[in-house]
Amino acid sequence: MRLLIRAVFAASIAVATGTALAATPATGLGQSWPNASDVSTNPNFHVYVFAMGGVEYIQVNDLNGNVLGSVGTAGGQFITLPIGRFAQQVVTPSQPAAASTDAAPTATTVYNDGTTTVTATPLSDGTMRLNAMGICPDPITCSMKGITGQ
Repeated sequence: MRLLIRAVFAASIAVATGTALAATPATGLGQSWPNASDVSTNPNFHVYVFAMGGVEYIQVNDLNGNVLGSVGTAGGQFITLPIGRFAQQVVTPSQPAAASTDAAPTATTVYNDGTTTVTATPLSDGTMRLNAMGICPDPITCSMKGITGQ
């Protein structure tokens, strides 16, 4: 009986530890190699997503781990975070890029979770423009909620 109780107790501890580890939030926003999964849709970029307090933070890094830029999004609204080599070139539906420059003709999708998409566009001056936008499959619902995007 004692052996059975110990086995059940050990199994409970293992399950609780596994659950706690699975629920541990990713950390390292702003870092080159954060403690988060790479969710990029493009092999030439690393994209990391962090969530806290109902806000999703999306960070885009280049292949060498250099942080290019980051946005926060919640409820269809976006904010540019002041981190990354090209933070001045991040564009959202409500915020144009802080620095103007001529864009190259092609944008590459680097992140798409079905509600948010982020593209990267190399610019003629050697910088990179990141464009974050919401995706809304139902324009009527989105217009009522004030969500802009595709």
